[in-house]
Amino acid sequence: MATGGAPFDALSSLNPDTFTGESCAVINFLADYYRDVDTYPVQPEAMPGCLRTLLPDAPPENGEQMDVILEEVWRHIVPALTHWQSPKFFGYFQANASTAGFAGEMLSTGLNVVPFTRAASPAATELEGVVMDWMGKLVGLPDRFLFFGGGGGVLHGSTCEAVVCTLAAARDRALSRLGHEGILRLVVYASDQSHSTFQKGARIVGIPRSNFRVIRTSAASGYGLTAASVRDAVEADVASGLVPLYLCATVGTTGLGAVDPVRDLGELARRHGIWLHVDAAYAGSALICPEFQHHIDGAELADSVSMNPHKWFLTNMDCCCLWVASPAALTSALSTNPEYLSNVTEESAGAGVVDYKDWQIALSRPFRAMKLWVVLRRYGGAGMRAYVRRHVEMAKWFEQAVEADGRFEVVAPTRFSLVTFRLRPRHEGDGDAVDGLNRRLLVAVNASGRAFMTHFVVDGKFVIRMAVGGAMTEIRHVQDTWELVREKAEEVGALLKDSKHD
Repeated sequence: MATGGAPFDALSSLNPDTFTGESCAVINFLADYYRDVDTYPVQPEAMPGCLRTLLPDAPPENGEQMDVILEEVWRHIVPALTHWQSPKFFGYFQANASTAGFAGEMLSTGLNVVPFTRAASPAATELEGVVMDWMGKLVGLPDRFLFFGGGGGVLHGSTCEAVVCTLAAARDRALSRLGHEGILRLVVYASDQSHSTFQKGARIVGIPRSNFRVIRTSAASGYGLTAASVRDAVEADVASGLVPLYLCATVGTTGLGAVDPVRDLGELARRHGIWLHVDAAYAGSALICPEFQHHIDGAELADSVSMNPHKWFLTNMDCCCLWVASPAALTSALSTNPEYLSNVTEESAGAGVVDYKDWQIALSRPFRAMKLWVVLRRYGGAGMRAYVRRHVEMAKWFEQAVEADGRFEVVAPTRFSLVTFRLRPRHEGDGDAVDGLNRRLLVAVNASGRAFMTHFVVDGKFVIRMAVGGAMTEIRHVQDTWELVREKAEEVGALLKDSKHD
C-alpha cells in the first residue's frame, strides 16, 4: 500500500484519469459499506474525544494517496458512526439515501455550479422550477403554489431555512402596514407538538420571545391543534393590542406524527390576516399517495408549504422543498441587488426571471435540483408510492404487534410510518416507575446494537418512537426489532423486580 503522495497533486486536482480512479475507489468503498451495514452495531460505543486520540494534531504537509485515506475512514471513522442507513435504524426520522440520490448528488457535486442567479447557471435554475412544479403536483398542492399558477418553489437545505424565510416574508408584509416599531406587537403561533425550529426562527427574525404562543394539544384531538384553541389565543392577543402574524400547521409532527387541521386553521388565518405555513417535513412524502392527501385539505388557504425529500423520499441530504403562493412576498423580504450580481445580458433581464438568491438566506447554493430530478426520473411516481406504502404497512404490523401484547400500549394513532408506544403502568399512580422502566427499555434496546430508536415525552409520559422509513429496511428487520423489544422488556422488568427485593 502506498504511504504518501506527490506534494503537488493539488496542482492537477481535476485530472480526469485520477478522478476516475479515486471516484471508483470511493464507490467501491461505499458499496462494501452498504453490503455489510446491517452487521454493524447501529449506534457505536464512542466516547467524546475518541477521534482526537487517533488522528494527528495537524494536517499532513504532503498529500496522501486515496487508498490510505479510505483505510483510515474504515478503521477510525466508520466504527464511531451511528449508522443512519442501517435497516435497523428507527430513530428520529430517516435521512434517506438511494442509488439515484447518490448519482444525482455526484452529478450535482461533479458539475459544481453555483446557481444563485439564472445567469450564473441557466439550466440549474430552469430545472429547479420544473422539479418544484413536479413535486407540487405529486403531493397534491393547489395550482396557486406552482409556477404556472402564479406561485413557485425553491429547494432549501432544511426546514429551518424555509421557516426563517417565510417568517421574514410574513414579518415584512405586516411591518409595511404597521411600521418597523410594530415588530414588538407581532405574535407567532404553534402547537406544543410543532418543531422547535419555529421558536428558533421567530427569535432570528426579531419576534420577542414573549410573543411566541405554544398552544397545548391533547389526546382528545390526536395531539393536533384545534381551531377553537388557536382562535382563543388569537382573540386574546388582538384584545391586548397585539398583531397575530404567523401560524404553523404541521402534517406529521416529530414526536407523535400528529396532524393539524389545515382547512380549519386556514379559515381562521384568513379572517385575521395571519400567514399560514404548512410544515410537512416528514409526512409530505406520504402525500404523493392519494389516501393521505386529505391531510392537506385546505392547503389553498395557506401561504407556504414545505416538505423534506431527504427524509422519506430517497433523496440524499440535503433537500427541502418550499412552495409559496406569493413569490413577491418572499423576494421582497430576501432580495439584494449588488452591482456585481447584475444580469447584463438581454435575455437574463426582465419579468419572469427567477434568481434563487432572493428565495433563500445565503447567496451561494448547490445544484440540488439535479439530485431530486434524478430520483424522480429513476423511480417515478408509482415507484415512490410503492416505497412509501411499504413502510406504512411495516409500521402497521409493528403497531398491531404492540397492541397484541398486554404489557404495552400505543400512545398516539399511527397515521404514517411512526409508531409511538410504551410499557403500560401496572397500577394506578406508578407513572414515575413506568417512565423509568421505559427509559431503561430504550437504553437496553439501543445498547444491544441490534436496533436504534429515540423517545418523546407527551402529557408527562416517556414514549418510545419507532420511525420506519429506511431505504434498506424490510419487514424482517421490523419483526426482529419487535422481538428485541420484547426480550429487553423482560430483562428490564426482571431487573426492576430484583431491585424491589434489595
